[in-house]
Amino acid sequence: MRDTSLDLLGCPFCGARIAVVDNEALVNRNGMVEFGVLGCECCAFPLVDGIPVLIANDVTRRAVRALEAGRPELALQDLLGLHGKRAEQFTALLARNTRATYQEALKILSPDAEGDYFLYRFSDPTYLTAEALVRSVNQSHPTTTRPVLDLCGGSGHLTRVLANTDRPDSSIARETFVVDLHFWKLWLATRFITPRCAAVCCNVDAPLPFTTDLFSIVVLTDAFPYVWHKRLCATEIMRVTAPNGVILLPHLHSTLGKNVSAGNTLTPGGYRDLFTPYNPKLFNDATLFEGLLEHQVVDLTQGLSPTELGQDPVLTLVASRRKDYFRRQSVPSPLSVTGELMVNPLYRIKLIDGKSILKLSFPTAEYEDEFGTCRRYLPDTMTIDADLTGHIEPSMLKVHYEELRRRRVLIDAPKFYSTAKGKLQ
Repeated sequence: MRDTSLDLLGCPFCGARIAVVDNEALVNRNGMVEFGVLGCECCAFPLVDGIPVLIANDVTRRAVRALEAGRPELALQDLLGLHGKRAEQFTALLARNTRATYQEALKILSPDAEGDYFLYRFSDPTYLTAEALVRSVNQSHPTTTRPVLDLCGGSGHLTRVLANTDRPDSSIARETFVVDLHFWKLWLATRFITPRCAAVCCNVDAPLPFTTDLFSIVVLTDAFPYVWHKRLCATEIMRVTAPNGVILLPHLHSTLGKNVSAGNTLTPGGYRDLFTPYNPKLFNDATLFEGLLEHQVVDLTQGLSPTELGQDPVLTLVASRRKDYFRRQSVPSPLSVTGELMVNPLYRIKLIDGKSILKLSFPTAEYEDEFGTCRRYLPDTMTIDADLTGHIEPSMLKVHYEELRRRRVLIDAPKFYSTAKGKLQ
């Protein structure tokens, strides 16, 4: 993390400014703090692989001791939760001659259903709506230089949208922060998905470790229903948001509807009331999704009352004191490539006579149950007159390129994302 970014942090417990301790643990290269110990008036925190961990528990205390003993690799493994065989696999992965991929690291760090969720995140229905919402508000005020925040951002998929958004003037510098409780997710974010972001490991059930009125955009997608201290979290989100900024909470599970893995849900009115000072408006997720698929627009002109939402299972909250955020915005699918083109990893590929035959294949029945709506845009089978098993250029697809990107058959993924460009049958 840049030392200038550390200046924006404060202790979540005592509120005092956090400073880098000048001792043997410190590794600072040209203004980038890679390893070190951070201190305030009450605590010492580890900073490992550029990520400050502002949590006080036995793991972070061990990490501080490991750093001060000159064992940063031990601090990293402990914070990643790696021991025994998984620690050996991780060390071997980083030590080999060829570059490790996100998929390979994910298999070690999250060998469960959450790993599937992250690997296929770029094309799941909830991501498409959240991505379009972020792109829409980014276009509303492209010249702001205030930082932006992806709260509970996981391994950084939506953070990448905040950092690489199609703002008209991309020369304007704006720092992007991602926050999560789990260090391993942030390590993947900074290592693979969006290396330019500033990651902070902390708990959103405690005060946020940022200065007041800092961010122009705060996004918390999919995760707010799982936050226990919602009142505290909402108050802190408003505190760190600039007075004319915008707060985005896509995909809120309603207690009035039926949801998979619902979390600790509230009613639509309950969510709205938490953000009253920032003029919150509620939207039906299904309506936003349809507008995106059918017209490539995000329409925020008409918020709905809790009564109008009724028993809809999922809703989105947008809060801002600026009325011009609440408008109808065109969000056509981006066609530029910021990483590398690859076939959506949900597809298996069979190459016959130079043609790629794609077949949709879900990793588990549970994944299909939760995200099967992606069939609205991902065809079950498709034949493409090109070899998609290697490097892909837009010119190879000719007139079909735009449709393949719009339907997420092809995705713009970070480099070194997947072990293979597609799963060969």
